[in-house]
Amino acid sequence: MDNNSPYRILGIDPGTATTGFGIIDTSLSRVSNVVDYGVITTESHLSDSKRLAIIDESLKEIIATHKPNIIAVEKLFFFRNTTTIITVAQSRGVILLNAELHNLQLFEFTPLQIKQAITGYGKAPKAQMQQMVATILGLKSIPKPDDAADGLAVALCCQSSLGYLLKV
Repeated sequence: MDNNSPYRILGIDPGTATTGFGIIDTSLSRVSNVVDYGVITTESHLSDSKRLAIIDESLKEIIATHKPNIIAVEKLFFFRNTTTIITVAQSRGVILLNAELHNLQLFEFTPLQIKQAITGYGKAPKAQMQQMVATILGLKSIPKPDDAADGLAVALCCQSSLGYLLKV
């Protein structure tokens, strides 16, 4: 593909209670445009299997509606709470499986890489990240809820690395 080829990137911030997503259209030679963003939520009283099924169904619907050709997802990083890491890992499994089932290119980024790409500083605070996402995308306000802004940040991180990732 050349520098003007369009890419639709689905960025995902995985979680079990809340999975944030952001979809952007971009090419290697132009600014990104927001297509959609939001969250997939599940109720805490539901079983893990039901929560994962909700994430799966919602993700399938998002993919069918928006037809991305790339999925970018946040990698797991060190958690103090082992219960949290297990549920986030399960959510990531559903996301990775959907990327494979829908034949989408998959790229994974650490929180440090995402913060570095968006703010230039790998330890940037959450508020700075959210403000930069809004600024980069020309939004009038910070995307809400926070997890949706995080999904857009993952998509923007992927966009900033596309030339390298695709070896164009």
